[in-house]
Amino acid sequence: MLLARLAEASRAVADASARSRKTALLAEVFAETEPAEAALVIAYLSGRLPQGRIGVGWNALKAPPPPAAAPALTVTATDRALTALAAVAGPGSRAARARALDALLGAATAAEQAFLTGLLLGEVRQGALDAIALEAVARTTGAEPGAVRRAVMLDGSLPRVAAALLSDGPAALGRFGLRVGRPVLPMLAHTAASVTEAVTALGAPCAVEEKLDGIRVQVHRDGDTVRVFTRSLDDITDRLPEVVAVARAASGDRFVLDGEVIAVDGTGRPVSFQRIASRVGSRADVTAARAALPVTPVFFDVLAADGEETLDLPGAERHAVLAGLLAEPLRVRRLVLPDPADPGGLAAAESFLADTLARGHEGVLVKALDAPYAAGRRGRSWLKVKPVHTLDLVVLAAERGHGRRTGLLSNLHLGARADDGTFVMLGKTFKGLSDEVLRRQTRELGALAVADDGFTVRVRPELVVEIAYDGVQRSPRYPAGVTLRFARVVRYRPDKTAAEADTVARVLDEYRSRNPGDTP
Repeated sequence: MLLARLAEASRAVADASARSRKTALLAEVFAETEPAEAALVIAYLSGRLPQGRIGVGWNALKAPPPPAAAPALTVTATDRALTALAAVAGPGSRAARARALDALLGAATAAEQAFLTGLLLGEVRQGALDAIALEAVARTTGAEPGAVRRAVMLDGSLPRVAAALLSDGPAALGRFGLRVGRPVLPMLAHTAASVTEAVTALGAPCAVEEKLDGIRVQVHRDGDTVRVFTRSLDDITDRLPEVVAVARAASGDRFVLDGEVIAVDGTGRPVSFQRIASRVGSRADVTAARAALPVTPVFFDVLAADGEETLDLPGAERHAVLAGLLAEPLRVRRLVLPDPADPGGLAAAESFLADTLARGHEGVLVKALDAPYAAGRRGRSWLKVKPVHTLDLVVLAAERGHGRRTGLLSNLHLGARADDGTFVMLGKTFKGLSDEVLRRQTRELGALAVADDGFTVRVRPELVVEIAYDGVQRSPRYPAGVTLRFARVVRYRPDKTAAEADTVARVLDEYRSRNPGDTP
């Protein structure tokens, strides 16, 4: 298949507003796809590269060679070129990578270049993400969408499942199931504004559990073999010997557990997510890293026990299985509410949240006791409740968008007010921006521009924007030594002047309150 066909489909899907139309457009492409190319086609139209990140940034793409006059580049040839590009390393690699990239882009038409640029930058935002691609595969092959979804959840790869379906039809789904040792996509939660809202929304017996701010892990044990995977299914077994030891000490010998890796300080309070992420992400001497910051797993669910799936068991039964495998200190703290309408139970749940926050954790999860484990889905039977932090910050600059946001000012540079009236940058965000807001901020920031290097437009610090964020973490990249975690735009504040923006001092105070004794 020509890459031009995918570029054409990507643009058509981006322009379509109805989900049904997006699904139909993708189904047409999949019907034309040879089984051998199915995994690549699915991956590309889902906005990802099979090679993962290959180290190509905007600077390498901003001046592409002249495009080809007619399409000739195939999907398979593109994959070979990207695999070769990802493998370039060593002395002279920068020049070699530039030549390889130019050769690939030079073989592409203008439409294909735009599509490739979006893929390489992770900005194929045409809405053809996994959920829609999955529905399109089901439609093309005549498979039941729920069965396809389950196969993908348990296998962890939509391209792999799709390739099997396009080759062998719905019967291929029987090959996909949970296997101890192979990670599955974790169940995720929706958000509720309060514990009372969450309990009321579930309307059934539920458990309120501490929401720990650690690294999500999935732990597989098969006899003496233990493997530890992240939320994104990366194998980090060798970096977490403490977790391996806990798994080997459990009463069962063939299971899959879901939990978090956390660390506590000398007072028993949890340390910041950033420190844990640094420890888990480090490939340095594990013994030294362990001595500097020992971690411990805390588990809240079980996906398999004694080699048998427990995914479809109600939550209450899964917790009983978990309790049979692990001692209480290794299980997340929880409060069970048998009657969601009981005022006393609701009061106890609110008190549980307050105590959890006082202990330094980030909130709670409210889980229906009768619900199965919906691997890979953001289920309505799990609702997370945590305080929402907001700041009013000033826009200092904006970066020109790519892909669907070409021609718009997108990624905002955010600043807080210093004592001398200047502004100190705390980070960037492009999240939370609707198409309407993007267009409006492009006009308004353009009118405030004071410098433009072709990529970043610096503006007079006049526009105030309300930013929601999950916390403050240390960052040497920014002048104050901290940045905002998961920052996203709530709204612009035309009612506020820059002089009324929040201060750097407030942000630093918040950081110190969560990290006593640590001064960024």
